Amino acid sequence: MTIENISVNKSFDGWHKQYSHQSETLNCTMRFAIFLPPEASNGKKVPVLYWLSGLTCTDENFMQKAGAQRIAAELGIAIVAPDTSPRGEGVADDEGYDLGQGAGFYVNATQAPWNRHYRMYDYVVNELPQLIESMFPVSDQRAISGHSMGGHGALVIAMRNPERYQSVSAFSPISNPTNCPWGKKALAAYLGKDTAKWAEYDACLLMRQATEFVPARVDQGEADDFMTEQLKPEMLNAAAEASGYPLELYRHDGYDHSYYFIASFIEQHLRFHAAQLNK
Repeated sequence: MTIENISVNKSFDGWHKQYSHQSETLNCTMRFAIFLPPEASNGKKVPVLYWLSGLTCTDENFMQKAGAQRIAAELGIAIVAPDTSPRGEGVADDEGYDLGQGAGFYVNATQAPWNRHYRMYDYVVNELPQLIESMFPVSDQRAISGHSMGGHGALVIAMRNPERYQSVSAFSPISNPTNCPWGKKALAAYLGKDTAKWAEYDACLLMRQATEFVPARVDQGEADDFMTEQLKPEMLNAAAEASGYPLELYRHDGYDHSYYFIASFIEQHLRFHAAQLNK
């Protein structure tokens, strides 16, 4: 597979790099960022954390705003951040910020015109890790994390593929998308009217029914304007209690939905993942 290097920046004796490649899964050119800790420069294979961003974001939001590189360098963890959707001329879009480009929701779309490109679930689970593991000094020890729409994606992907991930975490995830405005709009557009198909991408429903577990951590800011209507952390907690899922849910007074919140607790998330990846 051919990839094109876009940028390189040294950071905490590791390297942040951006690449583009032609995605067969998404039928368009995609961009991703990767941070490689210092050990990777010596050819040592390191575990990797996949980060999924939220609505309107690209690969750049997390890498530039979260302040994750210092701790990732210390722990010897690579971080991979894909874009949040297919993009480009000919890729279906919508006037709203919460559908179309920048809002792939990490599902495999089945409805036209979205099904030609919008297969972010398959891209994150299969194509991207295959590329990363073949082109960079990383192992098949994987963790996954994300924010908001990306938190939804991380939880769903980990629970549907427990054999592939050692741990999962999320900041302010859309926990119950079948039951909130963002989720209903996206799932109806991408998957159609059959709500049984929606359930395959609902973290609360998956967690309530789970019999195989991936250690999970979720952090939620209590001053998040989206918490009550869109995120519903209480539903996720109830689902974990119903199935005995190993979920650590932390709620923080005064914190909102922004990257100020993520930067405040990203170290705890990285250390949570490192503990599982190093087992």
